[in-house]
Amino acid sequence: MSYRFSQDDVRYLAGAAGRSALAEVTLLPLTAATHLRDLERVRRAHGDRGAALIETVRLRRRAAAKLLDAGQWLFTDDALQQATPTPVARQRAARLAGRAVHDVTCSIGAELVELARVCPAVLGSDLDEVRLAIAAHNLGTHRLGGDSDSLASATEPLGRTGNVLLARADALRPSSRDTVVIADPARRSDGRRTHDPAKLSPPLPDLLAAYPGRDLAVKCAPGLVFDRLGWSGEVEVVSLDGSVREACLWSTGLAEAGVTRRATVLSSKGAAWTITDAEPDDIDTRAPGEWIIDPDGAVVRAGLVRHYASRYGLWQLDPRIAYLTGDTVPDGVRGFRILDRMDFREKSLRAELHRRDCGPLEILVRGVDVDPDALRSRLKPRGARPHTLVITRIGRAATAFLCSTP
Repeated sequence: MSYRFSQDDVRYLAGAAGRSALAEVTLLPLTAATHLRDLERVRRAHGDRGAALIETVRLRRRAAAKLLDAGQWLFTDDALQQATPTPVARQRAARLAGRAVHDVTCSIGAELVELARVCPAVLGSDLDEVRLAIAAHNLGTHRLGGDSDSLASATEPLGRTGNVLLARADALRPSSRDTVVIADPARRSDGRRTHDPAKLSPPLPDLLAAYPGRDLAVKCAPGLVFDRLGWSGEVEVVSLDGSVREACLWSTGLAEAGVTRRATVLSSKGAAWTITDAEPDDIDTRAPGEWIIDPDGAVVRAGLVRHYASRYGLWQLDPRIAYLTGDTVPDGVRGFRILDRMDFREKSLRAELHRRDCGPLEILVRGVDVDPDALRSRLKPRGARPHTLVITRIGRAATAFLCSTP
């Protein structure tokens, strides 16, 4: 069970004594093997503050892979889990540049920091006073400027850092005017992750109903069935370094004209590209080309596989399956050169793998009920050469493509 921070903890950790203690604890390994020894050492030196110090250092280490320039930040475990990765928050902020923005579920401030860089006035509000105190600290570690006079007075204003005003307020009770509203409902219900919009916190239907006619951007899980929401604006699915991270609902006033679906593909190295349903989706129907291409997950989740194929002169193996094929591989995407195509029969597959001296074997599956790990165990590849096996459905037949590994 994770440590539960108090406002007193935040005041201590943000102060000179806490910063000094954190510098000491940062030097400890804090591994499973050293846990008891490290805990005893910290408790001897810092008494009851030990648990907060150790938890903070652990969370900072975890945050390093997700948040840039956050080495001096404070966190709670739940808040870090839900915090938007910096490249994703930065990309969203860029779409809102120049606007006054109210983040109604600001938590520990991961979005606020990026909004403050490009927006003249930013309001952050939350019901959790500990998270608001942490947000104030985290914002204070960055140089922020601007002015927030254009914002209406919020419920229970707590303070201002640069162009960011923090306030305690309920996301379901509008407390600002003339702002873009952004929200990130918590995706856990009873300790478990949920994909039910009504079980988010606050519930997504209630959140949308609370801001009729407002420019609104709502971060949500990419696993939601967006067609059931009746959303009339844009749904953007975002991936980072090959992993789908989130979807964002953009109201009509914030969406590009003619766009209802967008896939945005980001890299922590700075590269980014996007594709929308306003682009053509006409593609040929042909036999498999030289390569099988696995589109980025954001493209698949956004339902833009055909649009992506049309952009790069590719086509589908089957109109119901997201694998694409072609004679070239677009930059930045995985491609598998086809060596052989066969019906999916384990006996013949095993013989062909043996003939090709197959050793390390990656198995990719779509449209067929196959457990890759169990199949690999049954095929028993024991050779030296790595291969990739793509199993999919073409028409009614399960088909296997043996490919070279990229």
